[in-house]
Amino acid sequence: MLVFRAGDRMSLKAGPMGARLLLLGGATMDGPRYLFWNFVSSSRDRIEQAKADWARDRFGTPVPGETEWIPLPEKKVVRAGEGSPTS
Repeated sequence: MLVFRAGDRMSLKAGPMGARLLLLGGATMDGPRYLFWNFVSSSRDRIEQAKADWARDRFGTPVPGETEWIPLPEKKVVRAGEGSPTS
């Protein structure tokens, strides 16, 4: 995921097989977002709750296309825009 500022320029080039691209736009969000693995929230507490729920298999719906449960990675929560979202 990339976040651009107003006025940023970009160019894209598809590979030999083409590409699928989804662009979303809108007003700036109302505050920071936190990232952990596949979880994004405006609250660190909600991220921690999602981590606990995932670890206890409380989501209830299997991830489409997956045939086995995937454990949580051991990574820290980061604020979007600060360092790597996978750090």
